Amino acid sequence: MTEREIRSNQSHLPPSKRAARRIIQRAFVLTGRDRLLRQHIREARLTTLWILEDWDLVWTVTMDRGKIAFERRPAKHPDLTVSWQTANEFFSCARESASPQSILELAGNIELRRVANHLLKSFFGHLGHVLRNPVDGAGESLL
Repeated sequence: MTEREIRSNQSHLPPSKRAARRIIQRAFVLTGRDRLLRQHIREARLTTLWILEDWDLVWTVTMDRGKIAFERRPAKHPDLTVSWQTANEFFSCARESASPQSILELAGNIELRRVANHLLKSFFGHLGHVLRNPVDGAGESLL
């Protein structure tokens, strides 16, 4: 891979891990407001652990009867673990129309995959929006 290709791939990523955390958190705020998603998860009680291995980022997303909570700390006993080998793979799920399930790894209670799929679809739609327009609710830049 040439230096130009490496720079091109990295330009699709947030400039820092801190910015990535803020962008991810903003995408989860918007996901939590998604009425269609809340309809799909209104009966679900699920704790998921999300991991970006190369950046060593870990966070927890809890769904409890239609409400979504985001924490920057890892859950001790998640029902389902969702991980990506690289941040580039993770952020490419938001940029591309490809299914996020094609490049992620799931571990844990696979029966909960249907609920997780609804969450992933909504989250990556919102993440794509936040990546294109990286501002918070008050109009402040997330970068």
